[in-house]
Amino acid sequence: METDVVQQSARPAETEVSMSHTASACLAAALVPGLGHALLRRWDRALVFFAAITLMFFIGIGLKGRVFGPDFTDLFSALKFIADAGSGLLYWIALLKGIGPGEPAVYTYDFGNVFIYAAGLLNMLVVVDTFDIARGRKP
Repeated sequence: METDVVQQSARPAETEVSMSHTASACLAAALVPGLGHALLRRWDRALVFFAAITLMFFIGIGLKGRVFGPDFTDLFSALKFIADAGSGLLYWIALLKGIGPGEPAVYTYDFGNVFIYAAGLLNMLVVVDTFDIARGRKP
């Protein structure tokens, strides 16, 4: 009996957020990099994630990388789309405005694509981090 009390008091207090708040934070994180952390009042992480992912995305555009549209004709086309779309609204705004058509003849084209992929994939990890924080699994 006493060991249960000791184990409970030794555990750090977990701050668990309601499931609807968790879902809204994750959706916000998926749409705008860092916004989910901002909703959870993790301002330092929110700022770093927003700056890093947005900068990576626009560096990729600046290096003449291509923003790939939805294309499921083969596996690699689908993976390119999924990686790019992970950037959230950055991706959709760029796609709809025609930003980032890519120039394969330019030497930096492949590097630009990798920056855009990395920005999207990193934002997917940020969504998972948002979920873990909201559920109290991570400080």
